[in-house]
Amino acid sequence: MRKPIIAGNWKMNKTIAEAECLVREMRDDLMAIPSVERVLCPPFIAIDRVAGLLQGTGIGLGAQNMHWEDKGAFTGEISPLMLKGLCQYVILGHSERRMYFGETDETVNHKVKAALRHDLIPIICVGETEAQYDAGETEVVVCQQVKAALSGLTAAQIARLVIAYEPVWAIGTGRAATAEQAQAVIGGVVRATIARLFGQTIAEQIRIQYGGSTNSKNIGEIVSQPDIDGALVGGASLKADEFVTMVRITAQIYSS
Repeated sequence: MRKPIIAGNWKMNKTIAEAECLVREMRDDLMAIPSVERVLCPPFIAIDRVAGLLQGTGIGLGAQNMHWEDKGAFTGEISPLMLKGLCQYVILGHSERRMYFGETDETVNHKVKAALRHDLIPIICVGETEAQYDAGETEVVVCQQVKAALSGLTAAQIARLVIAYEPVWAIGTGRAATAEQAQAVIGGVVRATIARLFGQTIAEQIRIQYGGSTNSKNIGEIVSQPDIDGALVGGASLKADEFVTMVRITAQIYSS
């Protein structure tokens, strides 16, 4: 059985002091739920401080982005070499990065390879826009994003990463995909594409999350689906009680 993973993407929220406070609020409760892999992804400025608070807890830490080069004249960027040793995960290809900062399938692939090279676990985001969804292009778009992100990787590398299916029309809108819709894409497109590329055995090993307006009210139905291995949580991860509740519900589902 794949171990479920619930990751909180704090996005551009929380000062260092606020990040410390939020971690302290949820840390002990999260430590008590080791059957779920729990990951916190604060802004860059708070990673070092949060790393200290999470040391020895078993709770994972992730960055929200990174450049693919180790160093160089890339003003404002953070390299995988800078993250190595600070955190274990890095979110790559989030739709907000694609939409607002010009990221492409090609740059996402560069970042995935760089993350793996430095022993960081990529959480690769894929998902269609509302216009693509309405046009019936979900399968084509998501399949292409998965293929591009994984291009040039070995089967051993593939087994280490996490994929998050986040339909753009559901992110921050309160309009989550139904559990059945998410399952159809995650199982029928994402996992199926990986199976065609790398074989069914590898495809069954990879954890695939759902993201997009997840909360404590819908997480149980979502993680009950056979191909959904957790969630990449946005706004709800900024509320300690809500995020802890989502992790608890996930643990209960998997233990039943």
